[in-house]
Order: sequence, then C-alpha cells, then structure tokens
Amino acid sequence: MKYKYIHTCFRLNGNSFSTVDEFLYYVKNSLPEVHSFLEKWFDSSKYLAVSTSGSTGKPKTIELKKEFMINSAKATGDFFELTEGTTALLCLPLNYIAGKMMLVRAMVLGWHMDIIESNSFPLKGIIKNYDFSAMVPLQLYNSLENMDKIKKLIVGGGLVSNELQSRILDLPTQIYATYGMTETITHIAVKPLNTSSLRGDMIRQSLDHYTILPNIKIITDDRNCLVIEAPRVAEGEIVTNDLVEIISEKQFKWLGRYDHIINSGGIKLIPEQIEEKLSAVIDCRFFVAGLPDEILGEKLVLILEIQNSKFEIENLNDKLKKLETLTKFEVPKDIYMVKRFVETETKKIQRQKTLDRIYKSEI
Repeated sequence: MKYKYIHTCFRLNGNSFSTVDEFLYYVKNSLPEVHSFLEKWFDSSKYLAVSTSGSTGKPKTIELKKEFMINSAKATGDFFELTEGTTALLCLPLNYIAGKMMLVRAMVLGWHMDIIESNSFPLKGIIKNYDFSAMVPLQLYNSLENMDKIKKLIVGGGLVSNELQSRILDLPTQIYATYGMTETITHIAVKPLNTSSLRGDMIRQSLDHYTILPNIKIITDDRNCLVIEAPRVAEGEIVTNDLVEIISEKQFKWLGRYDHIINSGGIKLIPEQIEEKLSAVIDCRFFVAGLPDEILGEKLVLILEIQNSKFEIENLNDKLKKLETLTKFEVPKDIYMVKRFVETETKKIQRQKTLDRIYKSEI
C-alpha cells in the first residue's frame, strides 16, 4: 500500500526508520500527537479526516484524499526546490492541515525534520539552521531576530501586516505568504513578501500578486470571487468567498472577503483594503467591521486589541483625520478596544465572534 511508504532519506528529530512499525513505535513514546495522526495516515483508508480552522465560519470536518495530499507535497517541493535531505522545522500544531502537511512533505520528499512544541516564539533557543519552515504571522513577528536560521519560510493562517512586511523586506530569508485552505490541502498560490523571495517569474511581479502553483486554473464568478480548479489536489471546482483581481492566468491579487463587505449607506466597503491603509498609523492588532445602524444600515467601526491601559484614543483619532489615503466613507464611525480578540486554535482572529461580544455589550 503506497501510504505505507516513507522516503529512505526521511529523518525525524535525527532518527531514521527502516519500517513504518519502527516509525510508529518511536513517535508513540516520544510524540503522541504525531502518533495519532500517523496511525490514520498509514491505515487502509484512501481518505483522511481533517478539521477546518473555523476562522470564517464554524469548524467542520472534511475528508481529503491521501493521494491528493501526496500530490500537494510534491508540488510544494518542486515549486520551492526542496529536494531530499532538506532540513525542515515543524513548529505548527498537528491539529490542522498546515501542520499535517509539513510532516507529509517530509515523509514523501525525504526531508530531515525536527518537530518542536508549537508556541508563539518558535525560534527561541533554536541553535540549528534550517532550509525550510512554516509559521503563522505572530510566530514570524516574534522570530525576526533569529530569522537567519531559516532559508525559506512560508507564512499562512492570517494576513501579514504592512508593518511586519516592512520589517522583513530586506531580510536574507526568502519569505512567502501562502493562499489556500483545508479544501485545497494548504496553499495553491504563494506571494513573495520580501526582496529575497523575488525569483524567476516573480522578479517581474508585484509584491501584491499571488502566483499559482503548477496544474492550477483560476477564474472569477459573478461576484468577482476566486474559483479554483486544482484536479491534482481537489475534486471539482472550489468556489471561494475571496474577492480577487485576476492579473494573468498565473497570477491574482487578493482584495478581501466577500462575506466581510460592509454596506454603509449604500456604499460597499471592503474591510481588508481599509485595514491596509489604517496599518500606516496603527501598530497594534486591529480590524474594521460593520455594526448595525438605524440610519446607515451598517456603520464602519474599528476594533483594537489593546492591553495597555495608557493608550490614548485621541491621538489615534488625530492620526486618522490626517490619513490622506482614507476616503470620507472609510473613516471609522466608532472605535472599540478589547483586551483580547477571539481566536481559533491556530491564532486566526475570529472577527464575527469578537464583534458579537462588542455588539451584545452595546445592546
């Protein structure tokens, strides 16, 4: 059975394995979370049940073809030129597809992988250097001083702020944002985030544009939302709620989420575009959203994650008034402060649940 296969060059935490049973025995005693996943990976089923993150809706369990997961692993290896013997660091939880696929890539492609506990400071205390790793934006932010230990990094699970991108722009590490979802078995497109990651066809592209991986086709529907055809990793077309601008048959620009659009007095506002402008004057985590309003239908509000009791909101209001990139419709009507956003287990902000708490407190 092909899912019993382990590449002969594969190493985990410095250990090699002659058989699947030897591999399972090792992780059962040392990495129980890994063992739980691998028992299902190596069983006779052609499918693997995986949970979605729940960042844009209720978490759900879907079944992915193991064959498609192997195809996805090979596509990543080819795109990033990650051959056998690649050293890799797994610092994401195995609960969701991103962590699972890092391990699948290692087993299929013959990487030398180290697994560490998933936390917000993944490179703290790390001595070794690695060819490849994957992180969420918060992990990247907390690892800037040690980023020289990683040659190539993919970042997913949330948007990379303008402030963070400015801090990584000249780093020697090749850093890429990824676009994908559980249904597409992680990324089907990547976007360079700094000058080091501009290579090949990407040299001629903007840092705003995603480049799709091979064997992927993209179009938009009548809402201008992305529709993906990826026969090697997904069955049938995948219709998303992501508003995009198609640049070419291989590239697109992500604009925001269709289900986040705010209709304020007949004016349609895309929160993600407003947030990009606001990031020039806001240095904490934040997002904008719509709250019910008797006159406008929905009013644009700004929600800040503030743990500093000395934060002066008047200073921020002054900065917003002077921000020339904002139209009059994009200026928030109200500003709310919360100590902590509601998050998924993978640290994605749950906008609606955070907003629900604010709305309930208002009524």
